[in-house]
Amino acid sequence: MRIAVCQVNSREDRGANLAVARKLLQQAADQGARLVVLPEYLDYLGAATRPVAEPVDGEFGQFFAHAARTLGIWVHTGSFHEVSPDRDHTYNTSLLFDPRGELAAAYRKIHLYDVEIPGRVSFRESAHIAPGAEIVTADIEGIRFGFSICYDLRFPELYRRLADAGAQVVLVPAAFMLHTGRDHWEVLLRARAIENQCYVLAAAQIGDHEPGRTCYGRSMVVDPWGIVIAQAPDSIGVTVADLDFDRLATIRAELPSLANRRLSSG
Repeated sequence: MRIAVCQVNSREDRGANLAVARKLLQQAADQGARLVVLPEYLDYLGAATRPVAEPVDGEFGQFFAHAARTLGIWVHTGSFHEVSPDRDHTYNTSLLFDPRGELAAAYRKIHLYDVEIPGRVSFRESAHIAPGAEIVTADIEGIRFGFSICYDLRFPELYRRLADAGAQVVLVPAAFMLHTGRDHWEVLLRARAIENQCYVLAAAQIGDHEPGRTCYGRSMVVDPWGIVIAQAPDSIGVTVADLDFDRLATIRAELPSLANRRLSSG
């Protein structure tokens, strides 16, 4: 299966963000990608105004449903601000559309990024975002995909539960901070791939975002042996890779660490 991860620099102009994403979807489709993955907070990254939250079937969802249908591909929207029952909080939500433009899955980010590194990083996602609670997987052309978003990456128990649910690929749309990304991004992605013997598709935000926030970028695809088989340069664009599920099956057969487990997560 040929897939693509897209790297963008979302700002406060929602229309401009979506226009860039649509251009990248076209480029990925032109290169033969069957699934395209976009980054976290694709709709908005900024602080001058609060982002407009929408329902799943709002303008954001309709925009990408139309793109998926027009291009005839699977589109994973990264994430956007979805309305929640609490008027003071939104969800951080990923949507997956099939080639007919129909919604195939929705995942709400479970682990929220509340971090204080004096003089470097101060961010409290829970101030405006409500946590999700459901583990989500979806089948894409006979392959089971597991969902996660950014900070989820630091919680290996989520990925083990996705593997237990049959995931052969996990998706990690992200807006990983530069300060932590330099040392942790690739290490964590490769660890999740090795531990769960699965492909990891990580689509990231890159560059400066208002106010004073810089994302690391380095979108990448990691194979079930933990090898980075594709990585984006430090710019906006599309990175394409081919997933080999015969290789995945061989790795799981020759080093059956999932089957050899003695401790159950249940």
